Amino acid sequence: MSLAGKVAAVTGATRGAGRAIAVELGAKGATVFVGGRSTRAAKSPIGRDETIEETAELVTAAGGRGIPVRCDFTVIEDVDAFRDRIESEVDGQLDILVDDVWGGEQAVEFKPFWEVDLDQQLGMWHNSVRAHLVALHRLVPLVIRKPGGLVVEVTDGDDDEYYSGMLAYDSVKVAVRRMGRVLAKDVDKHGATSVAVTPGFLRSEEMLAHFGVTEENWRDAVPRSPHFVMAESPHYVGRAIAALAADPDRHRFTGQALASWTLMREYGFTDIDGTQPDWGRWNEDVVKADLDPMTVDASKYR
Repeated sequence: MSLAGKVAAVTGATRGAGRAIAVELGAKGATVFVGGRSTRAAKSPIGRDETIEETAELVTAAGGRGIPVRCDFTVIEDVDAFRDRIESEVDGQLDILVDDVWGGEQAVEFKPFWEVDLDQQLGMWHNSVRAHLVALHRLVPLVIRKPGGLVVEVTDGDDDEYYSGMLAYDSVKVAVRRMGRVLAKDVDKHGATSVAVTPGFLRSEEMLAHFGVTEENWRDAVPRSPHFVMAESPHYVGRAIAALAADPDRHRFTGQALASWTLMREYGFTDIDGTQPDWGRWNEDVVKADLDPMTVDASKYR
């Protein structure tokens, strides 16, 4: 179904999942407010080249309307200004809020918690958990002005059994997942839906750079990281959320933690290469079984 006439806001939309989610919402006809820190005039502390202006242009090229708004979601005044842009440009209409802000890349270090820099770990919490809470506090009131709104908290993992291997990172993602689940209780009386959504092994710009590959030759990284064979592009979770947003019966999922692969099974979309990577099945059959992934026919899971 189309999202023409709908208005969305995506936090953390400069790159990665946030950018792809914004683009896929635009591909269904939505107007998308693209929030993030990196602009053509100034990079964020992350230092990458992607900008919110580029994301907005991709949204428009996909068939929607992209509106870039520079915003540091840890700063209340910035988020107030972001909200005010929505008020002024579309009379405060906000049908879909996707809370994807992260900003913790530079603090990720997979070591025992007591061996890593404490200030960096606290900074990770500041840039993510604080930012999610500020965005929700200021923007959810727009979503619930009329029935039918959708709030999506983007996280990592769809249950508490999953452990990333880094205490601070893991606690951030659990907190964000919990926000999506429990917010459902607060917005239910307003006829709104709230969920948490996770991608699988995300083939983001940052991850591609980490492995020294591109979107065109990403499979070259598989010998070094065999589970990367099940990697999904950011557009996969973007299509998952766009399909959910376009589903008139989406409220049946409220309060749940969903995954790109579970939504793929529900809606049947594909990744940009036409495949349907199912990290959930791969995790059960290969990772937990401690099989050598190089001996498994990965095509049966894509």
